[in-house]
Amino acid sequence: MSDRQHYTPGPAYGAQVNKDGEDQSKWTLVLVRHLRHSPQKVWQALTDPAHLREWAPFVTDANLGTVGTVNLTWVAAPTPLETKVTRAEPPTLLEYGDLRWQLEAVAGGTRLTLWHKIDRHFISWGAAGWHIAFDVLDRLLSGTPIGRIAGADAMKFDAWQRLTAEYAKQFGVESPKWSPSPNQNS
Repeated sequence: MSDRQHYTPGPAYGAQVNKDGEDQSKWTLVLVRHLRHSPQKVWQALTDPAHLREWAPFVTDANLGTVGTVNLTWVAAPTPLETKVTRAEPPTLLEYGDLRWQLEAVAGGTRLTLWHKIDRHFISWGAAGWHIAFDVLDRLLSGTPIGRIAGADAMKFDAWQRLTAEYAKQFGVESPKWSPSPNQNS
């Protein structure tokens, strides 16, 4: 069995939801993770298209480390979205689209904080998806990559329903229901 086959996401943690804001259809998911890697190494994984392909739930046609326009394609949506990188302050702050990343050097690595505006009905899915993506990122940076697990691939994990239910409970929302279509492998 590969490391990927042995992978199981741990319990839901390090997340909160900000329900304030002008657009009540979207809430801001805030996730915090401590990674055992330098801010410079984490920054490269957050901005370099080759690294993003290995862990993130999207691909991009250009480096996200400079202000400007890029095409970002989410795993579940095959159409690229023109996205503006509005802030890129290596290796501490990155903003584009509905995402904001902050990297803070801490003893033994980096405190990574993500703010992501998500449709409020799917906030627990977003938390579960980023939870898994961060696990994959940590393994990639540690030199033991297991490959990107995003979208429908993430939802196939036995622990997916548990993880989304845990986040839904933490956020005080109902978890959306999902089941694979009959022609998807489980």
